[in-house]
Amino acid sequence: MRVIRTPTTPLALALALWVGSANAETGAQSSSSDFYNLSLAELGQVEISIATGNSTPLDRAPATATVISASEIQAMGARNLNEVLETVPGLHVSLSSLSRLDSVYSIRGIHTGLNPHVLLMLNGIPVQYNAQGGRPTLFRLPSASIERVEVIRGPGSAIYGADAFSGVINVITKDASAIDSTRVGATSGSFGTRELWLETAADWQAVDIAFTMAYQKSDGDSERRVSTDLQSTLDSLLGTKASLAPGSLSTRYEVLDSHLALSGKQWQFNFWNWLSRDAGVGAGAAQVLDASGSDDSDLWMADFTYRFDNDDSEWDKSVRLSYFRYDQESTFTLFPSGAVLPISKQEGNQGNIDFAQPNANWTLFSEGLIGKPGGATEDAQLDYVAIFKGLDSHQVRAAVGARDQSAEPREHKNFGPGVLTGSEMIVDGTLKDVSGTEYAFLSNYSRTIGYVSLQDEWQMTGNLQLTSGVRYDHYSDFGSTTNPRVALVWATNERLTTKLMHGRAFRAPSFTEKASKNNPVSLGNPAVGAERIATTELSLNFYVSENVGTNLTLFDYRATDLIEFVPSDLTNKIAKNTGDQEGDGYEAELNWRPLNNFSLASSYSYQNARDQSTGAAVQDAPAKQFKLMLDWEFLPDWHWHNQYIWVGDRSRRLADPILKTPGDNRAPIANYSLWDMNLRRANVLQNLDLMIAVRNVADRDAREPSSGEIPEDYLLESRSVLLELSYRFH
Repeated sequence: MRVIRTPTTPLALALALWVGSANAETGAQSSSSDFYNLSLAELGQVEISIATGNSTPLDRAPATATVISASEIQAMGARNLNEVLETVPGLHVSLSSLSRLDSVYSIRGIHTGLNPHVLLMLNGIPVQYNAQGGRPTLFRLPSASIERVEVIRGPGSAIYGADAFSGVINVITKDASAIDSTRVGATSGSFGTRELWLETAADWQAVDIAFTMAYQKSDGDSERRVSTDLQSTLDSLLGTKASLAPGSLSTRYEVLDSHLALSGKQWQFNFWNWLSRDAGVGAGAAQVLDASGSDDSDLWMADFTYRFDNDDSEWDKSVRLSYFRYDQESTFTLFPSGAVLPISKQEGNQGNIDFAQPNANWTLFSEGLIGKPGGATEDAQLDYVAIFKGLDSHQVRAAVGARDQSAEPREHKNFGPGVLTGSEMIVDGTLKDVSGTEYAFLSNYSRTIGYVSLQDEWQMTGNLQLTSGVRYDHYSDFGSTTNPRVALVWATNERLTTKLMHGRAFRAPSFTEKASKNNPVSLGNPAVGAERIATTELSLNFYVSENVGTNLTLFDYRATDLIEFVPSDLTNKIAKNTGDQEGDGYEAELNWRPLNNFSLASSYSYQNARDQSTGAAVQDAPAKQFKLMLDWEFLPDWHWHNQYIWVGDRSRRLADPILKTPGDNRAPIANYSLWDMNLRRANVLQNLDLMIAVRNVADRDAREPSSGEIPEDYLLESRSVLLELSYRFH
């Protein structure tokens, strides 16, 4: 077992020993411990903060929103955030063929390889990899620290700014009020999976202290195999035998996740450290199997919030300072030992692979074509928020803030400009450091952001509320953008709530889209600007009875100025704001609780997303999804959870005459269904709980779409069984 070494590990052990020896408890009760005892009407009153930046009952929130509590996460046996999000209506967790089988949060047909269109936040602070856009690479957040997850489908830039484009996810971690005892747990199961977790809380000198930690490791499912890859095609053309196919996708991982929360009467401090070591690179960075490739990440974030006013004041003013640092390095064998590749002699592209150049030099890479890109990104932010509650029918929220983002890339490789001239016949595995030179894939890059936002929640009558807001953002590298939103929430009667919403949002171009260079596939463009979307939604929430609740959301959107990499010559593609997309559809939900100990939740979603210029359906995004969850608390201390999902109607890429890309002529992407089951027994022995989880119970052949370089679609995990034991200290 490879040991993860981190400065937070001694702190974790010290806290665990201190709290365990003191047997300390806060005496607080988890805010979600009795979630399954709430009626459907009471569930509608669960508070959500993501919709407005203020606490609002879910039924009245001016957004299409979902809240998932810690008790639900425990019941479903979800081990990480991705498994939690797969239960959200209209949201599908797919796999990226562009970025090492990284997770893609597909919402309403907004579906891209790097997935920068969904804003992920931790306690209201963005978790972003600004060099590429989207989340940190191969991000896997253990669920042990999560108190609840709030999700809105639709735009959120009027409150949160950039990248709240198709949706916003806010993960709220456990503080002392959410932990009522010290708990430890261990899990073991299929694919060499082993996990350990701890949560504990205490109070000291009027300071509430909470600490959670989770360690997860897996060898990955070796049955997730592919028979051919891009290197197989080259082997057949050149008579070489370099490919590792047939072989397994590389899906191993090792993660250590630590959270510390300190709370006083008017302040809170959070510290988070996430370490990932030797993560597998999926299908390979070049769609060539790469068993030795790896990804290492070190992420840490600290934030401090001070609240100036007490609960009785007409004002609620607060200031928050946050700092986020992400250091990542990947090791890729892009093509394996023995590969023979066409290397360009052309000035400006010397040393890169170039299949289009007729006089390229065919070079043998005896130890493979190897790259080690990486670097550190930083994100510092200061926010001031003032909420005025002194008016009879209005609550006004004003916010102003500043943000500084930067990236310092690193790169070692045995190919490309500054490394090869294009005349070499044989190249070994010696790597050259091009960091900080004109030959790196990206130079040091930074930008500053300033924003101001204003929102008014107006209770027009006893049952009619109008929420309106606008946010202005200024970026030092591409200019300004203004994004408004308006929502009318009408409590039509005691059973029906109607919401009509319209909002605009934007996605900021990533650093690589602005400034990538020396890349044989795509080049940045300093002139590229923000992507934009306008969305209209109508939501109807209706309680058929006290035991049956329904929700129907209709949506329509138009996204413009989408960034595409357009051919600039025979070799290169350059980033441009050239794509437009439109979509419409609906999300229908049914919740039924016939007994206090039995509940059923189901959803069906349909989206029709298409390229505006060609009318072609958006590739890979599921047009239809069905989800069903059944929970049964039977006998004393037993809980049985079943989850069924069906994913269907995904389209292959059509030929694009504008981008000059060929179509994908493979057979249609197969629909699939998965059934997961989780059985939990509390107090097997005093304070000792047992869980048995079975994933893909029927052992179905379920696949997510691959790129054309690997003809077979990516196989998902086969049937797996996990056993967890957890113990509560009192």
